[in-house]
Amino acid sequence: MAIAKAERLMNLALCLLGTRRPLSKRELRESIEAYLEAASDDSFNRMFERDKDDLRELGLVIETVENLDGEVGYLARRDSNRLPPITLDAEEAAALGLAAKVWQQARLAGAASGALQKLRAAGLPEDVDPYEAHGALEPRIPVHEAAFEPLMLACRDRRPVAFDYRKATAAHPEPRNVEPWALECWRGHWYLAGWDRDRGAERVFRLSRITGRVRTRSGRFTVEVPDVVTVRETVASWAGETADRSALIRLRTDAGYPLRAKATAVRELGDGWDELEIPYGHGLDAWLVEFGPDVVVLEPAELRADVVDRLRAVAKG
Repeated sequence: MAIAKAERLMNLALCLLGTRRPLSKRELRESIEAYLEAASDDSFNRMFERDKDDLRELGLVIETVENLDGEVGYLARRDSNRLPPITLDAEEAAALGLAAKVWQQARLAGAASGALQKLRAAGLPEDVDPYEAHGALEPRIPVHEAAFEPLMLACRDRRPVAFDYRKATAAHPEPRNVEPWALECWRGHWYLAGWDRDRGAERVFRLSRITGRVRTRSGRFTVEVPDVVTVRETVASWAGETADRSALIRLRTDAGYPLRAKATAVRELGDGWDELEIPYGHGLDAWLVEFGPDVVVLEPAELRADVVDRLRAVAKG
């Protein structure tokens, strides 16, 4: 069975690499003997999807193209699957090994290990053990959100996605249609940057606020992906990290530790409340709303009004 699958994968790869135009599922089924022998259309579809995922896992870049009639086709362009010679010194190999360690406790562990094996085959020095270098460092990035893996694959394959998203100030999630650009971890949370088709603008989404299943969509991106996607800078701006003034708030004594970490001044008021002076920038009102009744904005007046408006919107549902 292993030999049969390897032969099937090889035949599929050759078909996708050898074509100058996208091939539909029907054409691929007619070209590969193992697919012709499938007992039913459902059996073929399952086999094809598994094979396609396996080839992508092995590093083959497979494009999904939709023609004018709405039919989806597949191809693997030779220029997209050709790499220059890889040469790594000991320090570069150590850096890659350290990066691979990040994912050892996540679902990407297998992909990280496989990537290092491919580098070995491509010429990574045999006397370099990328896992042993800097062994005292044990980096970890939490990946708990179910949306991470499908969004990571969508970013890699340049495929639009749809999902339901609940904003911090909303009681119910709303549907979003997004062209995903990049994922980034910032302050322990994962964020997605992309083009929101419904709003016609760049947006950043926190993965923990995505509800339900991430669904991929056919078709190409309608907007060019920027050379540099500034997820971290955008999130930092929305969180008030680029603040140029201060706000005064009251905070319950045993609550709001992220706010306390940002405070430039703290004064005990008694009766279970403290007074904090914190940096004030774009998006601070949305962040303060997340702390609910534990926070009261004292000044400036416009920040207090924005927080009150957001709380009223949540209350109305």
